Amino acid sequence: MTSEAASPRHRAGAGRAPGSKRSAGAGRRAVPFWSSLSAAGRFGFLAVGITAALLPFVWMLRTAVGPPQNALRLSANPIPSSVGFGAFENAWQAGDLGPALLTGIGVSLAVLALQLLTGIPAAYAFAWVPFRGRGLLFGVVLATLLVPPQVTAVPNYVTISALGFADTRVGLVLPFMTQAAAIFLLRQYMSTIPVSVLEAARMDGLGTLRTLRTVVVPLSMPAIATVSVFSFLLSFNEYLWPLLVARSPDIATPPLALAGLATRTSAFPDFTQLAAGSLIISLPTLVVFVVAQRRLTAGITGTGLAA
Repeated sequence: MTSEAASPRHRAGAGRAPGSKRSAGAGRRAVPFWSSLSAAGRFGFLAVGITAALLPFVWMLRTAVGPPQNALRLSANPIPSSVGFGAFENAWQAGDLGPALLTGIGVSLAVLALQLLTGIPAAYAFAWVPFRGRGLLFGVVLATLLVPPQVTAVPNYVTISALGFADTRVGLVLPFMTQAAAIFLLRQYMSTIPVSVLEAARMDGLGTLRTLRTVVVPLSMPAIATVSVFSFLLSFNEYLWPLLVARSPDIATPPLALAGLATRTSAFPDFTQLAAGSLIISLPTLVVFVVAQRRLTAGITGTGLAA
């Protein structure tokens, strides 16, 4: 009788001991690496990261405003011996950067509009519209991210040339009218919208398209801003496709204009002009990033919430 009564207690005690050890072990393992660092350690990591990110821009600015003879001279002093801004005017005129900037901004905005026009409905369908083969089709869309753009460049060029859009701004836009990464990011964010919100819209008599326009799109603005920033940056800095399609200098994009500036000035490139031109064509992307910085952070954080 005594042994029978003691056995359950012994078994219960044996069952609690491993659990308590696991709980203690889990508590010890739950401390993140960043939280375990001191304030000085965090500041050191941030200082190294900020320095590595800003050093190329600081050196490019130093080269642009400094004398040409010191462009290739490695010096520990980041402040040039003399400061001048003539390289910016020379780069603007020699590289035709004004028309190139207008072309780059116009093409990037057109690509962005088409990617949002195709990506938002596709993302909503993958997130909330049930249909047969939805998971398989979404997997096929994601699989296209594994294909390098260099592989599809020649087939796209043959297609664009057959359509008569070679050496036109339309030819610069059409191959990028949709993007799998944009569909993925938007779908991940839309999946975090509560089901009750969509059910309330359905009870109010809203159809699929009206729910998308009046409910889902306003709630997904952080993700849309994130996709917009990435789309604009990628389109504005694209080099390979404009190199194949844009034969006329009139429709040259900023990367093409900068590449032409490297070979147009002389046999040996003027690195002060190249640095000045790089700073000039970087201004639109910097402005876009600064304006959309808060929504960009919210969109990236939100896309990681859905499974």
